[in-house]
Amino acid sequence: MKQRIYIDTSIVGGFFDKEFAEPTKALFEKLKKKEVVFVISNVLEKELLKAPQQVKDLLLQYGECELETQGS
Repeated sequence: MKQRIYIDTSIVGGFFDKEFAEPTKALFEKLKKKEVVFVISNVLEKELLKAPQQVKDLLLQYGECELETQGS
């Protein structure tokens, strides 16, 4: 079974932040290789509506195999 990792908006935004880019990109690389599944909440989805486009696009490239939505 794949490891499930709960992420919030700061993880997604950290991908583009110099201070957090390295570990965040490593985490997304595990997602890309299908080694983990990200668990996201309805709150994250709502917060992303206000996020910069590049932040929105980051998660949009992944599907149901990589992302699991949990209600809040």
